[in-house]
Amino acid sequence: MDVSVIIVNYNVKFFLEQCIRSVYNSKGDIDIEVIVIDNHSVDGSVQMIREKFPDVTVIENKQNLGFSKANNQGIKVAKGKYILLLNPDTVLQEDTLVKCFEFMEQCVDAGALGVKMFDGKGNFLPESKRGLPTPMVAFYKIFGLSKLFPKSKIFGKYHLGYLDKGQNHAVDILSGAFMFVRKEVMNKVGSLDEDYFMYGEDIDLSYKIKKAGYNNYYFADTSIIHYKGESTKKSSVNYVIVFYKAMVIFADKHFSGAYAKFFRLLIYAAIYFRAFISIFYRILRRVILPLVDIVVVSIMIFLFSIWYERNYKLSENYFDKKLLLTGIIIYALIVVLSVFFNGGYEKHPKYKNIFQGLVMGFLAVLSVYALLPEEMRFSRAIILAGGGWSFLYYSISRWLFYYMGLKNYSYLSVVLPKNILIVGDEEEFERVRQILRDISLSVNYMGLVKANDSTSIHPNFSGYLMDIEEIVSLEKADEIIFCSKQLSAKDIIYWMTKLSYLPVHYKMAPPNELYIIGSNDINSQGELYSLEFKTILFSENKRKKRLIDLLFCLLCMAGSPILIWIFKSKTQWLINIIDVLIGKKTWIGLGRFRDETLPKLKPSVVFIGKMNGYDERSEKARELSYLYCKNYKPITDIIAFIKLFKFTDNV
Repeated sequence: MDVSVIIVNYNVKFFLEQCIRSVYNSKGDIDIEVIVIDNHSVDGSVQMIREKFPDVTVIENKQNLGFSKANNQGIKVAKGKYILLLNPDTVLQEDTLVKCFEFMEQCVDAGALGVKMFDGKGNFLPESKRGLPTPMVAFYKIFGLSKLFPKSKIFGKYHLGYLDKGQNHAVDILSGAFMFVRKEVMNKVGSLDEDYFMYGEDIDLSYKIKKAGYNNYYFADTSIIHYKGESTKKSSVNYVIVFYKAMVIFADKHFSGAYAKFFRLLIYAAIYFRAFISIFYRILRRVILPLVDIVVVSIMIFLFSIWYERNYKLSENYFDKKLLLTGIIIYALIVVLSVFFNGGYEKHPKYKNIFQGLVMGFLAVLSVYALLPEEMRFSRAIILAGGGWSFLYYSISRWLFYYMGLKNYSYLSVVLPKNILIVGDEEEFERVRQILRDISLSVNYMGLVKANDSTSIHPNFSGYLMDIEEIVSLEKADEIIFCSKQLSAKDIIYWMTKLSYLPVHYKMAPPNELYIIGSNDINSQGELYSLEFKTILFSENKRKKRLIDLLFCLLCMAGSPILIWIFKSKTQWLINIIDVLIGKKTWIGLGRFRDETLPKLKPSVVFIGKMNGYDERSEKARELSYLYCKNYKPITDIIAFIKLFKFTDNV
């Protein structure tokens, strides 16, 4: 056996499938085996492997053991002369395995090898080659000096930015996303250190290989795509803590005395500093726009009330200013909260959600106003004008956001459909177009770009791949979808890197599959166009489902003095209300039914099939659960909740 490819997977089924296909396409004439260690995924990964890749060895863990332990499970059963540790969110070129194998065969001093990596937008990933994270190197990295001076031989040592990324180099550290290791070297230095749950194990292994007298090589003669962010979210606070604590473990193991103490102090300072910045930024990003809206809406209504007071009440002191100001702020707060709960502050909000929030907020204000005692009411005219001003402000501000570059907060970015170029042949174009239609993606223009020079009379024919830069400009394309049936991974990587300067996103459409996959930047999770369970996972439906749960909780709490006597277990009834209220459970869902092919949802108080007389352990349970996830509508939960009172013994 020449090469054993070891992949640790955790809930990235579609990326894993694409990765395994690229591995087999890359093997050439060398003898390989593929070993997948699944860390208790619930997305159907294991079933997918067994159905589509029967030759792959699968080790199925019943819990998430982490990256190091899982890889070591694979290493123990590997038979290859070389071990390739590979992330599931990667795509190999057709020559990657062969070229790496040949290089290692010829370079006897090489203990391990890493390759040139690009993200899902064709940008070079600097962690393809790294230096040893000594305290000073780590200091430059943590406090941004390496980013400010990437090509400096002093400040740029972490990512070795001063080394030509197009040339092969001996380096200190390789990335665990693709690490091609000589098995005899692995036997000598030991497998991955299991003290590292995730992150740091690649640095540790690279360092041990160097200490054993071998070289680690950055190999630039082949490339891979690494959809960074699929297995983990790089921007999360948890990532900051786990990553830097891994650095502490590394320092304790390989540095000594004052050197290790300084490193430890530096790392913990970095953890608190980066965690604080991350938490502060997240709070600020989510709170600042609603706060601005509350202030602006309040000011607009207050200015109108002053004008109204002077021109219609003919007195500057007609209203109690303290009462008026308090009422206006509460008014604005109710409106903004209503817009928030209707999805008006989500990324790329829909105008209908903003409008719906404004209407509901206005009606809520009217209801509250009607219940106030006479002495606390100031003016219905101000209430009505406030609704009009709020509508005007939200419409104009979100329109301006789009042209100011704040497209995440503008409804125009959703209203304006995408211009998409599909690179392939006529048959693949029609297949991809059907997928996009089935998922109801808003598309303005869809053009066919032929990968070869064959003629085409297709009505959507836009040109040939060699002219794609001009086609992107002419058609104002937002997205390019490469059909891997006609294009090799090597060609796709070539064009992604060549076009990386363009403001377009890239995706790949594997042949004979019902999904299209891609990633927009190194920090984000990838995008997926899939027909599988699209409805239950729509953010709008998840939000509506949560809102329905909260409304039912309020109704149940209000009616508890009566309702509590209906149910057999009165304590459990109250516990269920609390669990749903805090988001631990949902009222209606999959109950205790679990199937790895279904999306992971919150536990539910009642199984959806119970409404039709089925138990969640019955044969019919899977079919009902599948249909519920695939065709979910909020009305389903409402009807099911009403029927819930037939099953008082089980709630």
